[in-house]
Amino acid sequence: MTAAERVQKIFDAERTVRALHGELLREDSKALLAAVTPAAREALASKDEAEAVVRLVRVAELLAEVPGDEATDLLVDILGTEHGEARLSAGEALEERGYSRFKELALAVERALDRLPPTSVALEELPYLLAEIPEPGVTKLLGRFLALDSAEAVSAAVEALVEVGDPAGAKLLAQLEKDSRTVSVAGDATITIGELAREAGELLRRVRAE
Repeated sequence: MTAAERVQKIFDAERTVRALHGELLREDSKALLAAVTPAAREALASKDEAEAVVRLVRVAELLAEVPGDEATDLLVDILGTEHGEARLSAGEALEERGYSRFKELALAVERALDRLPPTSVALEELPYLLAEIPEPGVTKLLGRFLALDSAEAVSAAVEALVEVGDPAGAKLLAQLEKDSRTVSVAGDATITIGELAREAGELLRRVRAE
């Protein structure tokens, strides 16, 4: 098979994927979820990285257009996978949901804080995602991450609060100023959560002063 023939096969495959994607989205949302949820769960547990990524990326792209708690929770679960490409697809879908239906995302984040294990990567990713969404409820949501057991998730929330730039975040950070847990920054360097919180709080207090 020539290179030109392979390129043509890619075009044909892409048309097929797009057509099937559109057909699936015309299905009842419950029927679609019933079809993709088992496939996603299997992929999340799979040791076959290539197959897992194929499935999770496609599921995330489908769920991006499916409203509701079940779809949003599954996107959060995909955000917690070790596969970067799948996390990116899920993150983009969740961010878009945050812009169009923030309450739906906010409730999913609250559920994630209660149901996900402390080691879930999603708890480290969600603060950065929330920081991109210009909603007044973001600061309060990020405050809940500050109570997590995972130092990495707490660190992500501290950084996200600075990015949001809401001076009210300084009061939330005060509870962490004596936290001796350490996280890595700038390569091999480490810093305590307390130091990070003090620096972040100072930055936010400057915002208030200005």
